[in-house]
Amino acid sequence: MVLAAPPLADAAHDEALALLDRVPLIDGHNDLPYVVRLDRAAKGDLGAYDLGKVHPETDTDIPRMRAGKLAAQFFAAYVPPSHPKPAGFALAQIALMRRIWEHHADVFRPGLSADDVEAAKKEGRIALFMTIENGSALDNELDALDAYWDLGVRLMTLCHNDTHDWCDSATDAPRHNGLSAFGKQVIGRMNRLGMIVDLAHVAPKVMHDVLDVSEAPVVWSHSNAFSLCDHPRNVPDDVLDRVAGKDGVVMATFVPDFINQASRDWNRPARDQYGKAREGLDFKKVEAEIVQKSGPRPRATLAQYCDHLDYLAKRIGHDHIGIGSDFFGGLTPDGIEDASTFPAVFAELIRRGWSQENLAKLASGNMLRVMRSVASAAAR
Repeated sequence: MVLAAPPLADAAHDEALALLDRVPLIDGHNDLPYVVRLDRAAKGDLGAYDLGKVHPETDTDIPRMRAGKLAAQFFAAYVPPSHPKPAGFALAQIALMRRIWEHHADVFRPGLSADDVEAAKKEGRIALFMTIENGSALDNELDALDAYWDLGVRLMTLCHNDTHDWCDSATDAPRHNGLSAFGKQVIGRMNRLGMIVDLAHVAPKVMHDVLDVSEAPVVWSHSNAFSLCDHPRNVPDDVLDRVAGKDGVVMATFVPDFINQASRDWNRPARDQYGKAREGLDFKKVEAEIVQKSGPRPRATLAQYCDHLDYLAKRIGHDHIGIGSDFFGGLTPDGIEDASTFPAVFAELIRRGWSQENLAKLASGNMLRVMRSVASAAAR
């Protein structure tokens, strides 16, 4: 991975920078804690990793988050679906995130509510929100949600790429016809706590089940429009048509295979029937075979990403979209390669005629509304 190319220097880019100087910017999903954990040298040691320097081998660090104008970052305690001790792994990742804000208190403040986003913006800091990515971290114990809440977790993605004991994944065989009875109890407890329900990764039937039972708005922290790219992780139109009625937010993601249909199709030989990476595969060998047969992998682009934002805005309205990069140290689109490039998104949308009001909603207004609505539902 290389650093992002210099942005297009034009009036739209200047306008985007000015907007993000005024308006808080929220990114709904980033896997930096897992990147730090997997780093061969650091192995989860923040001192060894040094977030204060640029890491050209990946996509997120403090200098580039600063350049990207972030006011709030939702970091994920990602739990691998096959991990034998999911709760323990989640706790280790939560501990790592807490160390980030402790070791870099000049940069980060704890993110616990919408007010922390606005406070961070005024202070010139970044509100660090902790999330859990994969509800298997509960170990099927409902009260574990309360413990995670007390540690500061404010959002949970219900599953990841595998179906687990109570939730069907979008990229695995279904076992529950959506959400199990226990899964519906999980939604109820999250509503009562004020923890945001995240439907990225879940099967469409789960999306409908949650929209049926949740008493608070829900989000998709890193998903795009299925109609533009048919990856199973994207949101189909029949679900999108219910988002506004639930006052939810779809946070469009930068993952190339969720943006560009040609990239998705190119990568199919490396995926199983559900769109998940095939187990036991020699990826370098398979990629070489795909290149030999089909040529180089098609690149996703900033323009194609903004096509998803345009589509979502037209389908569900400007009040129901946000940005969830899903930076995880992997492939990124041309033009939005790392955490410094968020202004490029806004510049492109300005070129497309988006109003300042709608850009502000995309940046943070919609997610702040959801956060406050989820808190109000818990209070009720």
